[in-house]
Amino acid sequence: MRTTHKPRSLFRSTVSTVAAALLIFQLVLIAATVNYVVLPMAQRSADDLAALIILSAKTWVELPPETRADFELELLKQHQFMLFHDVSPLPPRTALLPYLNLLDDALSTRLGEPISVKVTDLETTWFWAEIHAGRKLIRIGFPKSRLHTDPPMMLLLALLSTIILTLVTALILARRITRPLAQFSLAAQRIGEGNIPEPLADNGIQELSSLVVTFNQMAVQVREHLANRTTMLAGISHDLRTPLARMRLAIEMLPETVEPKMIERLQRDIDSMNVLIGEFLALSRDLQKETPEQIDLKLMLQALAADATAEGDPVECNAQADLIVQAGPVSLHRVLLNLIGNAVRYGRGKPIQIESRLSERAAVIRIMDRGPGIPPQEIEKVFRPFYRVESSRNDSTGGSGLGLAIVRQLTEANGWEIELRARAGGGTEAILRIPLSESQQEQPQRQGQRGEHGA
Repeated sequence: MRTTHKPRSLFRSTVSTVAAALLIFQLVLIAATVNYVVLPMAQRSADDLAALIILSAKTWVELPPETRADFELELLKQHQFMLFHDVSPLPPRTALLPYLNLLDDALSTRLGEPISVKVTDLETTWFWAEIHAGRKLIRIGFPKSRLHTDPPMMLLLALLSTIILTLVTALILARRITRPLAQFSLAAQRIGEGNIPEPLADNGIQELSSLVVTFNQMAVQVREHLANRTTMLAGISHDLRTPLARMRLAIEMLPETVEPKMIERLQRDIDSMNVLIGEFLALSRDLQKETPEQIDLKLMLQALAADATAEGDPVECNAQADLIVQAGPVSLHRVLLNLIGNAVRYGRGKPIQIESRLSERAAVIRIMDRGPGIPPQEIEKVFRPFYRVESSRNDSTGGSGLGLAIVRQLTEANGWEIELRARAGGGTEAILRIPLSESQQEQPQRQGQRGEHGA
């Protein structure tokens, strides 16, 4: 079974792509900076500090005892070093400090023995190097503030600023790319629904300026084409109906000697031509979305069912009470009339069933017949103008092939959904979904909450 994947939005795809590329670039840049700049500088600083520590310890050992106190004060004043001798060793270091690892390596390399800098944290943090010199254990320490650096904090701030700037940059770039495309998509959708969009504004992007001009020209041409088509078809309708009216008048004036069956056949042909002309106009008219009004679906469906039953076609209506929708009344009436007429035409004289109910987000209307049904491969084709599953063009076996095409145009223009499916046991089920407004969607939830509180 083939699975369909929901397409990703261009905005999200652009943001993720640009953000990933910038983040990778920034991470590579940070890694290169650390490896080729920060780390060599830290190693050099640690080596210089190790050399100064060792020099201070050896100098203290070689000085006369009476001058050592002055030397210790000078170390504290000039280098922030504190020196002690004949001390007990400190416990091993547990803190993870990368710079002290570099200092350990520098001291060990210069002294030829493993040295590990210790850490004490009383009022302030001090680092201590314990060195054996002149048969004494000399401890030289310096405060953490002497280093004047905090590499972990620097890396954290660099990483956070990189992420924030990358995301902001990606959002701005993606918005600049996708906003014009979204405007084009919305304008194209309005044209597809039969409406004429407002001219698109030039956003100043050179690559899109020519496209904006071309699209605006196309919208004007579509408007003129629709107006010319409507005018032309109105003229054709007038020119055709005038001779048809004269033909009808001539039939009425025929002598009584003419065979009645021939007169009836001529009258039926004239009626069929009038209906066909009306369907041509309905299909070709500029189908704009109607202003929605409150419509009681039950009343409309019952009226349509009663009209069809009065003409000899049994139609059963089971409509939910108090089912109010916001819809264009003329368009909805035409859609339902075409669907019921289509069901009656192919229903083989069996009762047509109409049902309506309220779902979570839409009012659902089902019109069901027990006709021969529509082959699955033909379901989408029957919405095409002039297409008929039965291709003989005989009025007794089918209409002009425009009814469902008109239904599709009207539903798309008003934002409804139409679906045809095979019915269990034979026949066809036409499903019309009319989306509810946000306030209508909240009503069932409030009613359910009131019912729970009442219970």
